[in-house]
Amino acid sequence: MINLKEATFIIPIRIESPDRLRNVVTTTAFLLENFDTNIIIKEVDSESVFQKEAMPILREICEVPIDVKHIFVQNYEPLFHRQKVLNEMIMEANTKIVVNYDCDAILPVESYVKAYEGIMNGTFDVVYPYGQGRYQYQVKPSDDVVSDFLESNEYAILKSNARVHDSDFGWVQFFDRDTYIKGGMENENFKAYAPEDKERYYRYTTLGYKVGRITDYIYHLEHSRGENSWFTNPHMTSNNDEWEKIQRMNKEQLIEYYSGQSYLRKYNEGS
Repeated sequence: MINLKEATFIIPIRIESPDRLRNVVTTTAFLLENFDTNIIIKEVDSESVFQKEAMPILREICEVPIDVKHIFVQNYEPLFHRQKVLNEMIMEANTKIVVNYDCDAILPVESYVKAYEGIMNGTFDVVYPYGQGRYQYQVKPSDDVVSDFLESNEYAILKSNARVHDSDFGWVQFFDRDTYIKGGMENENFKAYAPEDKERYYRYTTLGYKVGRITDYIYHLEHSRGENSWFTNPHMTSNNDEWEKIQRMNKEQLIEYYSGQSYLRKYNEGS
């Protein structure tokens, strides 16, 4: 068990399909089995699929206690405002490092450690724990594939059911928590599926924070896509307009823009 006690993995979820359920179970079990760390899962939905379906599976397959802080918020809105949920979770975390973690992502164990150490020793404020370019293994998981992987930690099992694809700014980021907050956290003007990954990277680099990368692969467990995870999101036009506006801003303009965001003032008052 590797010590990552000064990190909190924040995982916002809405389990909308069987493959999402399998992916949430897989990534949660992987983190629990490999790291001594903190995990917050915040589920926003009409009912708790995680409590009803994921927890029994985790208790069955994990050889360690299911030490996860699960927060359920009942909500009947069809679209999942992931950005708002992430901001709430940043404020709920109390460790030096906060990891914005996609429930469909797995990294080599060494990548977690390198990203963690890079922030703990002050080398970086933000770390993207995978390379930019063609560093994504796009995995087609099945019950047998993920079961075999969790039992062995053999990444060859994932690779044999994957194709190499583009990688850029999404999935997982390790943040110094103070930096995350000072830099504006997640932009809540984005709703559901949006170019927030590009915007986040642009903002933290333009603001002058030390942003690093681990040049290795990320394993992305594929899943079906609805309005919350694809371009069919009805807010895509306004989301794209927000990104177009922000990418034209320089450092001073970004600071001014974010200082005027009412949602950000609310969180800063509580920090």
